[in-house]
Amino acid sequence: MKLNIYYLFLLAGVLAASFSQVLLKKAACRQYGSFIREYLNPYVISGYILLVGSTILNVSGLRGLSFMNGPVIESFGYVLVLLLSRFFFSEKITKRKLAGVGCILAGVIAVSYTHLRAHETAANL
Repeated sequence: MKLNIYYLFLLAGVLAASFSQVLLKKAACRQYGSFIREYLNPYVISGYILLVGSTILNVSGLRGLSFMNGPVIESFGYVLVLLLSRFFFSEKITKRKLAGVGCILAGVIAVSYTHLRAHETAANL
């Protein structure tokens, strides 16, 4: 099976959005002297630039794929944010969070398997 470049666009978009969330969270944890500095600091500016980049990557990726692939790949963002928060903020990964990740991954596997089987069935007809 050949890897489709559009999947890489979607995965890059998810990664950019996850890093963006972590940067914005890091900015929210800090105290600033003025209202302007709250929004004009490197974390916030970088976070919003990554969000715009994520949007461009997602639109580019969905141009060559079924729209059904978007939500499946986007769900990996929840897993990435959990891992990035652990790495950058030393947040604990609780059993409840692991159960949520397990549900997400089970859904991704189920939808991907169903989608793959539908393509195989269509190819055999």
